[in-house]
Amino acid sequence: MTKFNIPYGRHNIEQDDIDSVVKTLQSDLLTQGPKVEEFEHKFAKYVGAKYAVAMCNATAGLHLAVLSLNLKKGDRIITTPITFASSANCARFVDAEVWFADINPETYLIDIDKTRELLKSKPKGFFKGIIPVNFGGLPVNLEDFKKLADEYDLWIIEDSCHSPGGNFTNSKKKDQYCGNGNYADISVFSFHPVKHIACGEGGMITTNSKEIYDRVMLLRTHGITKNNMKENHGNWYYEMQTLGFNYRLTDIHASLGITQLAKNDKRIIKRNQIANKYIKAFNGKVKFQHTPPGYLNAYHLFVVEVKKRKKFFEFLVTEGIVPQIHYIPLHTFPYYKSIGYENADLKNAENYYKNCFSLPMYPSLSDEEQNHVIKKVLEFVNKEY
Repeated sequence: MTKFNIPYGRHNIEQDDIDSVVKTLQSDLLTQGPKVEEFEHKFAKYVGAKYAVAMCNATAGLHLAVLSLNLKKGDRIITTPITFASSANCARFVDAEVWFADINPETYLIDIDKTRELLKSKPKGFFKGIIPVNFGGLPVNLEDFKKLADEYDLWIIEDSCHSPGGNFTNSKKKDQYCGNGNYADISVFSFHPVKHIACGEGGMITTNSKEIYDRVMLLRTHGITKNNMKENHGNWYYEMQTLGFNYRLTDIHASLGITQLAKNDKRIIKRNQIANKYIKAFNGKVKFQHTPPGYLNAYHLFVVEVKKRKKFFEFLVTEGIVPQIHYIPLHTFPYYKSIGYENADLKNAENYYKNCFSLPMYPSLSDEEQNHVIKKVLEFVNKEY
């Protein structure tokens, strides 16, 4: 029996996180209290955006993002097929159509040239927006996508669920942090346990638009507000001004998010150290996601492509290493096939899926554990290739 049990991802909860949650549990308010607002302010400052709105999860954030941009039945958006389902499903929630642009085979991000080809193939106005995804922690160059979006009068929702703290250098040689709102209308983050900031469940929207911020705030809480009311019967009075949702984050989750956020930069340094060790060991032997110069990859994942993937995967499991697949192309799922995507021409995404899996990547991964992973990967490669 192997002594190792190394998952692809793992949360890292320390004593200060526990103390913060306990303090909130001992307070008067477990939800709709001060911790959510504190978390929002600190997160907005961290990414460099004007506004942040905390959510119960990132899927809720993506849903409210498309609603705040007035996406509706019959509208169309473009996103990548290599992402978690929510990146596309958010459009389906409002009966809009999803069109997939293929990925770049080196970065695994949505390919801007494929996106441009798709836009050119249809009349202007056919599409409403683009949802680029910072897959694995590698930021999309939103400066380039913003130019393309402006040309076709499109909005941008940046799916940053993998990349809080990641950045790219723009044409003016300035670092652009994921979620800062300089190029995207809205950005969405996830606080699932295996993500950088583990709240158990949770998400965040960031934006620089006061109009979008106000709209999201209203939709997050049933469409109910005490602001700008048409009537006022007294201090107790409130109005439901639109049909909204209960997408609030609790103060318990927010208190954990605050302490986790404070450690994110330090942990991204550690994630990059782990990635660099993989890169040094695998360079020329195993293909991995390419990070271009001028990009800080937040490394939620370390993705490789290998031959004999199924056999490789099963071998690693027997050696106490549990990789994961990120992701099955969305257009190949029964649901998307049933609504017209069965013959989609997305060869790069499909070829990527045949060979990909994610190796262990989290700040608490020990040297001994990573050395074991590297040893076993190279052992398989040297034997089978």
